[in-house]
Amino acid sequence: MPKNNKTNNKSKVIMPIVVFALLFVGIGVGMGYFKKSLYTVMKVPDFELTDQNSKKITNKDMLGKVYLVEFFFSKCPTICPVMNTNMKAIQNQIDDPNFGIISISIDPENDTPAALKEHAQRIGAKSPNWHFLTGDRSYIGDLADKFNIYVGDKEDEGESLNHSGMIALVDQDGNIRCRYNKENMPILYYSGLNYGDPEGKTPMLTGKYHPDREILIEDIKKLLK
Repeated sequence: MPKNNKTNNKSKVIMPIVVFALLFVGIGVGMGYFKKSLYTVMKVPDFELTDQNSKKITNKDMLGKVYLVEFFFSKCPTICPVMNTNMKAIQNQIDDPNFGIISISIDPENDTPAALKEHAQRIGAKSPNWHFLTGDRSYIGDLADKFNIYVGDKEDEGESLNHSGMIALVDQDGNIRCRYNKENMPILYYSGLNYGDPEGKTPMLTGKYHPDREILIEDIKKLLK
């Protein structure tokens, strides 16, 4: 009898340890699954542009960070302020040194480093990893094409400052990632716009809904874990 009691007591000690170990492994596997559950769109295109502090920033500088990429310009009166506001909200939610934002101006003639620095201060860009980039307009147009994010043709006066409100999510290894929609298809890019409905079907500058902002925050946190 004493021997059996000793064995039973030993089992009682071992079982919780085994359960805890399995739970720990399960959590690790689960985190790996969530990361893998984001679709890999492609490698981020190479880029080298100048930021608001007159510093050269490249895609290699961003390796090891999860970051967002958008195209905008500081004098834009329509969707850019909305996108900037949503980016600022994400910046405030993701307080992590391994998170960054790349905002590429499509109006480099006006958006000099000094102008972009003033713009960054005006909108409340506090993160040292939020880079407002400028450079040659043709180069930026070609870069947008490589991202598959629409930017108007530089040579078309009526279209040159038009651009998409789409945002690319890039992981620590330099891959563009995205989640799947309800039909199990990759969304490719996230919207930086506001909407008049919670489902994100009706873009609206004054809309109070921003569903993609919320899912971006979720997916950034997944990649940072």
